[in-house]
Amino acid sequence: MPTITCLLGDITEQPTDAIVNAANSSLLGGGGVDGAIHRAAGPELLAACRALRATTLRDGLPVGDAVATPGFALPARWVIHTVGPNRHAGETDPTLLASCFTRSLDVAAEQGARTVSFPAISAGIYGWDARDVARIALEAVRSHPAPGVEEVRFVLFSSALLDAFERAAAS
Repeated sequence: MPTITCLLGDITEQPTDAIVNAANSSLLGGGGVDGAIHRAAGPELLAACRALRATTLRDGLPVGDAVATPGFALPARWVIHTVGPNRHAGETDPTLLASCFTRSLDVAAEQGARTVSFPAISAGIYGWDARDVARIALEAVRSHPAPGVEEVRFVLFSSALLDAFERAAAS
């Protein structure tokens, strides 16, 4: 099992091998974490995502799945894009949310990443309660073997999210 840490910060500044993007299925950027990652990575990230859409992901990335691109101008070598379930759209199955974390770990391992930074997937505009996201995320990471992944960081942009993850980590 990898070492797990929870910290307050900006995921785009994490010097981990991979950062996870809470993307939308189009992979073409958006708000929140997705927009921040696209801005920090530079226009090459959007070009790489467009190439995926033109080839292997013509219908977009399904909820709960993950795919990697280079990190471009980010300190991370890779960006792993995953699409969280949207509670407002009726996507309330916790296994879909857990899949975001486990599939991202799978993709990270396939890329050879030893360190991975995650945001609180679906805890923002997608309407999931931060406590549920924290519990599901930590259970998924703790129970899912990802060969070679040594460290997982949950990089959280607010003290409320950090508190939810720290409480879940302690229980």
